[in-house]
Amino acid sequence: MAVELCLLLLLLFCGSTVSEVQPIYKPPPGTLDFGFVPSKTYDTGAYHEPGPIGILFKIVHAFLYLVQPNPFPQDLIRKVAQQKFGNTQGDYQKAIYYEIGFIVSAALGLLFILLLPLVGLCFCMCRCCDNCGGEMHQRQKKNADCQRSCFATFLFVASLIISIGVLCAYAANQHLTSQVRGAKKLVNSNFKDLKVFLNDTPAQIDYLVSQYNTTKDKALSDLNNVGPLLGSRVQEQLGKEVRPALDAALTMAGAIRETKEALENVSVSVEVLQEGTERLHANLTDVKMHLSNTLNDSACSAAQAASTCNIIRNSLNQLNINANFSGLPGVSSQLAKVNDVLKIDLSSLVQKGYAAFNDTPDLVVNQTKNILSDIKNVLESIGLNISSFTKTLPVQKILADLTIYLTQSEAYVQDYFPLVEQYDFYRWLGCLILCCMVVLIVVFYYLGLLCGTCGYDKHASPTTRGCISNTGGNFLMAGVGFSFLFSWVLMIVVVLTFVTGGNVEKLVCEPFEDKTLFKVLDTPYLLNRQWKNYLSGMLFKNPNINLTFEKVYSDCKENKGIYTSLHLEHLFNINEFLNISMYTEDVALRIEHIQINLSKIILLDEIGKENLLNFSSSGIDGINFGAYLTEINKSVTKVDLLSFANDLEARADQLPKGALENALKGHANNIRMIHNQQVVPLEQAMSTLNQSIRLLKRTSSELMVKVKNVISAVNAAQLLINNNASLVIVQETKKYMDTIVGYFEQYIDWVKESIAMEVAACKPIANVIDTAVDIFLCSYVTDSVNAFWFGLGGSSIFLIPAIIFAVKLSKYYRRMDTEDVYDDVETIPMKNTENGNNGYHKEHLYGIHNPVITSSVEQW
Repeated sequence: MAVELCLLLLLLFCGSTVSEVQPIYKPPPGTLDFGFVPSKTYDTGAYHEPGPIGILFKIVHAFLYLVQPNPFPQDLIRKVAQQKFGNTQGDYQKAIYYEIGFIVSAALGLLFILLLPLVGLCFCMCRCCDNCGGEMHQRQKKNADCQRSCFATFLFVASLIISIGVLCAYAANQHLTSQVRGAKKLVNSNFKDLKVFLNDTPAQIDYLVSQYNTTKDKALSDLNNVGPLLGSRVQEQLGKEVRPALDAALTMAGAIRETKEALENVSVSVEVLQEGTERLHANLTDVKMHLSNTLNDSACSAAQAASTCNIIRNSLNQLNINANFSGLPGVSSQLAKVNDVLKIDLSSLVQKGYAAFNDTPDLVVNQTKNILSDIKNVLESIGLNISSFTKTLPVQKILADLTIYLTQSEAYVQDYFPLVEQYDFYRWLGCLILCCMVVLIVVFYYLGLLCGTCGYDKHASPTTRGCISNTGGNFLMAGVGFSFLFSWVLMIVVVLTFVTGGNVEKLVCEPFEDKTLFKVLDTPYLLNRQWKNYLSGMLFKNPNINLTFEKVYSDCKENKGIYTSLHLEHLFNINEFLNISMYTEDVALRIEHIQINLSKIILLDEIGKENLLNFSSSGIDGINFGAYLTEINKSVTKVDLLSFANDLEARADQLPKGALENALKGHANNIRMIHNQQVVPLEQAMSTLNQSIRLLKRTSSELMVKVKNVISAVNAAQLLINNNASLVIVQETKKYMDTIVGYFEQYIDWVKESIAMEVAACKPIANVIDTAVDIFLCSYVTDSVNAFWFGLGGSSIFLIPAIIFAVKLSKYYRRMDTEDVYDDVETIPMKNTENGNNGYHKEHLYGIHNPVITSSVEQW
C-alpha cells in the first residue's frame, strides 16, 4: 500500500522525468536477489551547453559582477514577500545600496538618451549657421596629414569596436531565437517522458509486489529441505559429542581385529622359530664335526699350515645358535578369548549407531510434516493478502485521469506554441532592425574611410579635392547624422534590457544556482503568515513539519524517492505497513512449536559394550613381553655365518694348493648355504614376532582403562541424545526460524530501500525546476538578453567618439569652397576688402577656375 501511495503522490507533483541507468549489482552470497525495480530510459536532459557563445555569456557575467558585486539581499526579498518593505527608512537605503550599480548605469543611459538628441539638434543648427565646422573652409596647417591620419585611425578603431558589439548583439538575438525554437523539442521530450513514466509506474508497483514470491519461494525451499537444514544443524551440534565416541568404539573394534592377527602371528612365529633353531643347531653341529675332521688331516701338521689350522680350529666354537625360543610361553589362551570376542561383530554394531545418528534429518522431516504444512499455508495467505490489499487502491483510475490531463495539456501547448514562435519572430525582427541601424551607421563610416583614404590627394588643395574624396567625407557626415537619429532609440532598448536582464540574473539565476533562493523560500511564515513551513502546510496541512524547498530540491537532485524527499511518512508511515511482526509472528510461533524426539537413536547396544569388556579381560596384558623381547633382541647364531664363511675361505687361500684348501672352501660354501636356507627365514620370523609382540604390548597397555573410556564416551553421547538433545534442538530451531524470518526482513528492507531510492525517484521534479529556471529562463532568455544589451550598448557608447572623429575627419576629405591664399612675396594671408572675407577670397577672382559649383547641400 505504501508503494502505491508514494507513486500516486509523485504523479501529482511531477511534470517530467529523467531516468538513470541502474548500476550492475551482484548480491553477496546468502542473500536474496530481488533484482532491480524496472525503469525506462528518458530523453529529457536538464543540462544546457551554450557552445562558443558561452564565452560571451561569461564576459557579461563578469561585467555584471563589476556593476553589482553585492551579495543576494535575502532580508529585503523576505520583507518584499511579506509586504513589510518600507516600514523602516533603512529598507530604501539598503535597496539603493544594493541597486547602486544598476541605478548609476541606468542614469548614465538616461543621460545619454536625453543629451545625445539634444546635442545633435544643436550641432545641426550650429553647422547651418556656418559654425561648428559647417563653414566650407579649411585652414592650412603644417600637421594636417598627421591629424588626418590620427582621426582616420581612431574612427576605424571605434567603428571596429561598434562592429564587434553589433555582431555580439546579432549572435545573442539569433541564439535566443534558436533556443526558443528548440524549446518545442524540449517540451515534447518532457511530455513523452511523462507518458513513459505514467506507463512505467504500474509495472514498478507490480514488480515490488511480485518479489514477495521470491521470499516465499526461498522460505518454502528451506521448509521443504527442513531435514538437510534443521536436521543437519541438530546433527552437527550433537555430532561434536557423538562422532568422537563412535569413532573411539570403531577404533577399538579395529584394535580387536589387530590383536587377533598379532596373537596368531606370535603363535605361528614361535612355532617356526622353535623348529628352525633345532634344525639349525643340528646342521651347525655337523659342520663343526666335518671341519674338525678336516683339520685333523696330516696336511695341517705341515709348518706352513699349522698356524692357520689352529686358528680355524679355535673358531669352531662360534658355530652355534644364540637365541633359544623353546622356553617362551604360549598365547593360545589369549587367542581363544579374542576369537570368542570376535564372534560378535563390534564394527557392525558401531556402524548401526552411525546409521541411526545419520538418520537425524529424516527423523526431523517425519516429525515436522504437520507443522510445516501449516507454515506453508500461512505464507500463501500472506501473499494473497498483499496482492488483494494493493488492488484495493484506485491506481489505475488515477493514472487514467492523469493521462487524460497530460494529453490535454500537451494539446494546449501544441496549439499555443506557434503563437509563441510568432511573437518571438516579431522580437527577433525588432532586434534585427536595431542591429541594422548600427550596421547602417558603421557602413557609412567604413565607406567614408574607404573613399576618403583611396581618393585623397595630398597635392590637391582643399578646393580642388577629387569626387571620391568628397564622397567619403559626405559618407562620414551621413554616418554622423544617422548616429544622432538612432543612438537614443538604441540606448532606450539597452537601458530597459539592462535593468531587466541584469536584475533577473542577480536576483533569480545566481541565487538559484547557489540555492540561496531556496533558503529565502524556506523562511518561516513567508508565503503564508499562518504557516511556519509552507510546503508541509500545503501537502500535509501541517505547517509544523520541517519540510523545506531546499531539502526537497537537494534530495530530488540526488534522485531519492519521493517518499523520502517529501517526508511522506507524516502522511502514511510505511514502517507500520511493513512491520516485520505482521508477517513473521505466525511463522515464528509455528516454528517454535516444532518438537523433535531423537530417543530412538541407539549408538551402541549392551551387547557391544559387553563385547568391549570381554576384550579388556582377554588376558593379553598378562603376556610375558619381556621374555619375548629378550630372545627377539638376540641374533640367531653367535657369529654371522656369512662372515665366518668368508673368513674361512680367506684362510684357506693362505694354505698351499691341495686337498686341504679345497676341503676348507667346500665347508665355507656349505656354511653359506645353511645361512641362506635356514638363518634368513628365522630372521624374518623373528621380525614378524617382534612387530606382533610390540603391537600387543601397546594394545594391552592400560587396556581396561581405554575400554572403560570408550564405553563412558558412548554412554555420555547417548545421554546427550536422550536427555539434552531438546536444548540443542531448541537452539537450532531458533536459528532455523531466524533464517526463515531473515528472508522476510530482507524483503522488507529491500522494499523500503526501493521506495526510498528507486520507486518514484523524484529527480524529475528537480529536472522540471532546472529546465524552467536554469535552462529556459536563465540560459536561454536571460543570458541571451544580457548578451544583446551588452553588445548593443557597447556599440551605442562608441558612437560618441565615432561622431567626433567622423566630423573632424570629414573636413579633410570634403571639397571646400574657400581656402587660405598666401602672397608670393610675403607668404602671408591677404585681406580681400573687395569681397569682405577677411583674407578669404574666391578662387575665380584670381583666375583660378573652379569647375565644381558649390551647392547648399555641401555646406552641411
